[in-house]
Amino acid sequence: MCGIIGIVGNEAVAPLLLDGLKRLEYRGYDSAGIATVFDGQLERRRAEGKLRNLEAVVADQPLSGTIGIGHTRWATHGRPTVNNAHPHATAKVSLVHNGIVENYKELKAELAGKGVVFETETDTEVVVQMISAYLDEGLAPKEAAFETLQRLEGAFALAIVFAGHGNLMIGARKGSPLAVGYGEEGMYLGSDALALAPLTNRLSYLEEGDWVVLSRDSVEIYEENGEAVERAVVQSAVSGAMIGKGQYRHFMQKEIFEQPAVIGDTLHTFYNPETGRITLPEFPFDLTSIPRITVIGCGSASLAGWTAKYWLEQEAAQLVEIDIASEFRYREAPMPEGGVSLFISQSGETSDTLAALHYAKSRGQKIVSVVNVPESAIARESDMVLPTLAGPEIGVASTKAFITQLTVLACLSLAIGRAKGVLTEEREAELSRALSEVPARVSEILNHDQAIRSIAVDVAEARDVLYLARGNMYPIALEGALKLKEISYIHAEGYAAGEMKHGPIALIDENVPIIACAPSGPLLEKTISNLQEAHARGGQVILISDAEGLAKAGDIARHAIEIPAIDPFVAPILYTIPIQLLAYHTAVLKGTDVDQPRNLAKSVTVE
Repeated sequence: MCGIIGIVGNEAVAPLLLDGLKRLEYRGYDSAGIATVFDGQLERRRAEGKLRNLEAVVADQPLSGTIGIGHTRWATHGRPTVNNAHPHATAKVSLVHNGIVENYKELKAELAGKGVVFETETDTEVVVQMISAYLDEGLAPKEAAFETLQRLEGAFALAIVFAGHGNLMIGARKGSPLAVGYGEEGMYLGSDALALAPLTNRLSYLEEGDWVVLSRDSVEIYEENGEAVERAVVQSAVSGAMIGKGQYRHFMQKEIFEQPAVIGDTLHTFYNPETGRITLPEFPFDLTSIPRITVIGCGSASLAGWTAKYWLEQEAAQLVEIDIASEFRYREAPMPEGGVSLFISQSGETSDTLAALHYAKSRGQKIVSVVNVPESAIARESDMVLPTLAGPEIGVASTKAFITQLTVLACLSLAIGRAKGVLTEEREAELSRALSEVPARVSEILNHDQAIRSIAVDVAEARDVLYLARGNMYPIALEGALKLKEISYIHAEGYAAGEMKHGPIALIDENVPIIACAPSGPLLEKTISNLQEAHARGGQVILISDAEGLAKAGDIARHAIEIPAIDPFVAPILYTIPIQLLAYHTAVLKGTDVDQPRNLAKSVTVE
């Protein structure tokens, strides 16, 4: 959540800042603003709501200058008003901030005691007022910023500019990501590579506690204690062209239809078509003697982990514990010697997940991460990275990132099963072949798009929706409910089908759609029995199954979505597609903001 861009360049900076903020919209925000330095003076423009509001303000009141900062704000301290929007400023300094200053109350009281008058409800204003106070005491900008950074507690990324200094910008990172961009026309700061994609692909990722001093032609990076340090400059593969919608109405729709390609790209990393086997990179530990794998993620990533738990236990006889990142470290869970912790994150910067990683690391666990951004903090702090090749995902509700997480986790399950001798060569070949067929089967399901849209007409009228499934499909029921809640704002819950009679059945009447994911296999009969209970109470059943499952269900379904017959092992990947399409079309019919649903952010970088 929140986004930062900073530019020290040679051309008019305001249009570049606005363009950069557009590339950060996917992170979620409720206000935005930019500030520049021109003729030694600080000027800024801010607006509540979407970027088009800020663009209108800038068009009416243009900003000059070749150095500036921009911000998309997700409100934490203080309402999403113009007054609380970033950049914050005094006459001497202006800055933008991601994260939370945890000790802002103490610092605010200290400054107020010296006569400082605060104008906003935010914690960020403490930072700008403290830097300004140090400047008033005669410190130079670099020293004033350093002294202020020493006083701050919490998680933050900062970009700072100063009145009277048209060739100076300072950035800092502690617990919130910040990248430095090296360009021929200037130097840059950004929350991620996507923010800087059209400007440069040469980046340094600041490490924890780093701060940086930028001019048009120089970059000086310092550690938290003020010691100069070198950070590697890497080439980013992210392209500004990767964020267009193309022929699609929404980014989410585009990303759903990209899934055959990104699943294929991800599989090609691990699947050898000549041998028909899944081959992962060499692990820095013995796969045959892991006492426990602890799987951790947030939101959809956590549900991908739930699916992996089924796969790892069934196909690799591997003991697995699953936890959500925001709760994990507060349990102070004991970690087994030689254990592995598996972290799943699209951005690789998720605050809760990163904090859980630090806890697991402190308990001697080996760290494996499944991430979509190989330069991210989680990737850099892992012993091993298994990349998802989803490309940039702009829609806030995860689709192609989730599907590639499932793909990677399926490959990992086979690799561990083989290493432990649990999978026979015949079974391994069978499952590998099933995985290799997934992109083609996903393409077949996408051909049902219009039929699923017609089903969404009924779902859009509902106030409550239940998703039911059993076995390794249960996490997909949870994901279906999450998707519908996220983008259509309809209340939805996912349940293991056998649990329905233990409470949720009380909710069922003729106004409640029951969406069931029920592939043929050993659990089909039980799932159909559960659906008959729902049907008998007036529930409107929407059954997602293969031809055999639909035939056995008879006439209990009001609507049916037929899925190609596949091995139950890969069913969670395929059955994800119709629940994504159903959520998407429902949201479109309800007229919600599909790509940027209310109150949600793409990358959650504060707890």
